[in-house]
Formats: sequence, structure tokens, C-alpha cells
Amino acid sequence: MSTRLQTRLLAIVLALGLAACQTKTPQLPARAGAGSGAPAASAAPPARGPFVSAANPLAVQAGLDVLGRGGSAVDAAVAVQAVLGLVEPQSSGLGGGAFLMHFDAAKGETVVYDGRETAPAAATPELFFHDGRPLSFPDAVLSGRSTGVPGAVAALAMAQDEHGALEWSDLFGEAERLARDGFVVSPRLAGMIALTRGQARTQWADAYFTKADGARYVAGDVLRNPAYAETVATLARDGIAAFRSGPIAQAMVEAVQAEPRPGSLSLADLAAYRPIKRDALCRPFRVYVVCVPPPPSSGVALLQLLAMAEAPIVADELAQGETSAEAWIAFAQIQRLMYADRDRYVGDPAFVGVPVAGLLDEDYVAARAALATGLSGAAPAGTPPGGVFRAPDATTEPSGTSHFVIVDARGNAVSMTTTVESIFGSGRMAAGFFLNNQLTDFSFTPTRPDGGEAANAVAPGKRPRSSMSPVIILDRDGRLVGAVGSPGGPSILAYNAKVLIGTLVWGLPMQAAIDLPNLVARGGGFGADTARFGPTLAQQLAAGGVVLAPNQSETSGLHGGLWRQGPGGWAWDGGADDRREGVARTR
Repeated sequence: MSTRLQTRLLAIVLALGLAACQTKTPQLPARAGAGSGAPAASAAPPARGPFVSAANPLAVQAGLDVLGRGGSAVDAAVAVQAVLGLVEPQSSGLGGGAFLMHFDAAKGETVVYDGRETAPAAATPELFFHDGRPLSFPDAVLSGRSTGVPGAVAALAMAQDEHGALEWSDLFGEAERLARDGFVVSPRLAGMIALTRGQARTQWADAYFTKADGARYVAGDVLRNPAYAETVATLARDGIAAFRSGPIAQAMVEAVQAEPRPGSLSLADLAAYRPIKRDALCRPFRVYVVCVPPPPSSGVALLQLLAMAEAPIVADELAQGETSAEAWIAFAQIQRLMYADRDRYVGDPAFVGVPVAGLLDEDYVAARAALATGLSGAAPAGTPPGGVFRAPDATTEPSGTSHFVIVDARGNAVSMTTTVESIFGSGRMAAGFFLNNQLTDFSFTPTRPDGGEAANAVAPGKRPRSSMSPVIILDRDGRLVGAVGSPGGPSILAYNAKVLIGTLVWGLPMQAAIDLPNLVARGGGFGADTARFGPTLAQQLAAGGVVLAPNQSETSGLHGGLWRQGPGGWAWDGGADDRREGVARTR
């Protein structure tokens, strides 16, 4: 069933007062003055671009240039990713994976292109074991075993074949020019280059980031990458076939199979990889419909949190707004419940049964939300309808991801989260780009002593669970309202939820919602942008049992926009996270 039809059926069901696909509770009331810029379906013209929000101005300009030539949102996404992989290689690139959500304005359909990496055919559940015990996380990341079959380029190629307006060969020119002529090293990239250990200090990274005089590149230096220029020129000419065989594919295999701890990635693995086109997972939230990727993405967890946010006991607290300690405490508690379920149940649906319907079941969500007010410490996982109670998970998700949003002149939209997993991925390079360490997103421990299987255990051809959850927001008539997403490892869900609550519940402009302090409640602690909360609110939170500590996961990189009515009429209310280096632009 198409997303458009699903959306229309939801609207009919809700109009009849039935309970399908939403809680029995009333919709959350907007607080006084909130939501004045919210879309009104009866008055809004169709959303139109150009609009691009991404983590580097050079990538944003590349996307706008493509849109200016009549390109589609997907055409621009190819150009944006090609430039990001060059100028922000610590976060994403050609050697990584992605989830690309696409909204087709003409058809009213939202689909997902799953470019998540897969484990090689020779992978085993004990992939990260040594002498009968799991490797340390740093040792696993730096090994060849950590690299999965890259999928970002394949997903883009599939999406562009179906939704492109320009020729594939015309989308890589800016990335090739910047790689050949050089680009200015940004402060954030320079900070990653200056790291003294890990992926920034592998033999590959040292060769790339060290100047002829032996010094490391610093902010303001011009960095050239002729190998990358040759790679994108080859991709432009040969398409995705260049990643399945030939010199680029051979270079990837050789880098992965190098010491220490060689991996098993083969040419056969590269040739066999295919992205998956999936139906988006969409549910109503207030007057909107929020769409996310299905598993192995963790988007279902984000929808579960939004459903809990509409339960009366939580909604009353959240309605007090962004300056209220009670609102932030309620937000933290439903996060804990969400993460407990996500960590227990979400994996690759081709290998494990993921109880998507059960996690979003009306009665189950209500029962979970009822636990929020009395919750102390880590939340237990629940037992949703259809859920198989699996072993405790032992997955570690570090930093190294990016997100961008694009809308073209026809109203088509892309919301894409893209990653090489850790900073500079595995630290191994091939043909001018870094390779992912995405397989460390699997649980290092596949079973517990009683033999229970972790949903996210390693298996040949399996996609690891991902926190990446790009969002597209529709109105109840299935029309585009906005899109948002973030990097952040497991904190992605908290970051995305913060912006959705901030914009759709508290009525904040997109930038103001992005600028809100981050609060991540997973397990027993509370990670936060402690300085952004301020001493008064921090003290109030502590009095309510939420004692803030500096967030230990990757910082947010939220990018997105909402189609809203302002003083000058309907326009994109865009935002770009000042914790990164991006911008949001319409020209």
C-alpha cells in the first residue's frame, strides 16, 4: 500500500473517531502562543524548493547548484554526498552507508532507500572475538573486520535512477573540482585531523593528512585529494558498476584485507550488494504524520516515543514548554522507555522478527507511558505483542555521521542520514575515501550464557541495527510539511525527538528547536549539553531526579526545515546545528 493511501486512510479513520494507529488519548493541546507558525493544511500552498540544509557550506552550494540546473532532490543529494565525503570525511562518504527517505510530490508517496552496509559472506557471530573473548572496541574498529559492504552510493544510484531529472554523469563535477583543485580545511575537520590516536593515526590517515614538511594539516590549509577526484570521475562515467568490480572495488578489498586483523570483504561481496527499497513507516502525531525508515533503522522507536508523548500523563507535562523542568523530565523518562525497547528488539528484519506493530500498539504504548512518572533508574524492556524476549544487547555506537535535507522546485524531498560510523570510519582508505567500520554496530556478544540470541548479532549478509532515523513530516492530507534528522550514534533518537517536540509541540522555529540543549536518557544516566541548560533549570531538573552529566556520545548535527507561514508568506523555516559547520539555504 502506498504511503499516500496509508495517510488518507489514517485521516478517514481519525475523522470517524476510531482508534487505529493512534492512542485513545486526546491530541496534545498547544500551549498559549505556541505553534503560530504551524502549517495549516487548508491554507498552505504545496511546499516547494529550492531548499538545502547540510553540515558543510560547500556541500550545500553543490546541492543548490544542481537544483538550479533543474535537478531533482535526489540529483542534488548525489552531489551533496559526493562533496561531504571529501570535505567532511570524518562523518560520511562513498565508503559508508545511509538511509535515504524520498517524498514524491506528484504521487504523494514516501519511500526509503536502505543503503545500510552488510556483513561479508564469510562473517560469523564471533566476528569480533579473539581467543574466545570479545575484542576491545578500539581494536575492533581499527581492524579490517569492522568494514561492511558499502551501501550509500548504491542507494543513491537506485534512487537517482527512479527520481533523477539530470544525468548521473552530471552530478559529480563540483566534488571532482574541489578534490583536484583543493578545498580549505574547516576547523572541525582540523580538530579531527589533530587527534593523536585511533583512526586519525592509521597509516592511511597519516599519509593523507600529513604535509610534505611533516606537519599535519590545520584549519585554513588547502587540502587536495587527486585520488578522490579520479574516483568521482569514474563513478560519473561508470555508475555503481565502479563499486562492484574494477580498480576501485579492488582497492577497497585490499585495504580491508590488510593487517592488522584483516577482514573478509571480497569482490564477490561488493558485486552482490544491493540496496533495498522499503515502504516508509508512518504514524500520526498531533495534526501531522511522521514518517521514518523501518528496521534495521530505529525509526520505530522514535514513533513509539511520539506516541507516548500523546498519553495524557506525559502530554500534560510536555505542554508546559521548553522552559519547564517538568517537561524535560517527562521527555527524559519516555526516552528511557523507548531506548529499553529499541535495544531489546530492533535488528535486521530479514534475520530476526522485529515486533514493529507491537511496539506501536495502542494499549502497549499506553502501558509504557504510564511507567514514566514513577520511573527511577534504567527502564526495563517491555513485552510488546509479537515480541520475542531476546538476550541483552551489547552494541556500542560511536560517532561519525551526517544528515542533510533537500527540497526541489517540484516539491520532492530527500531526508538522508549518512555515515562511515566512527570518526574516519575504520581509518582505512581506498581510492581517496575512508572505509566504514559499520560492522561494529553489531552486538559484539551474540549470545548470553543461557544461549539467548541478541537481535543484533552478526550474520553473513546481515545489516546491523542503526540509530539513523531520517524524518519526513506530512500533513493529514499527505502533503509535505518538513524534514529533519541528525547524526549522533544512539543519541540520534533523542536529538530527532527533541526537534520534533520543539517544533510540533512547543511551536518553536526550526533553528530555535535545534538550538535547544540536548538531553539523552538511555539507561540509568542523563547525558546533556550541560552548559545550554543553565544553572537554574539544571538545579530544577536535579531536584526532580534528572542529574545532568556531559553527554558522552556524538554531538548532534541536526539539519532540517518546516514549510511555514511567516510575514512574507509561506517559506522554508530552516535550521542547521551550530554544533557543526552547516547552513540552511534557499538560494
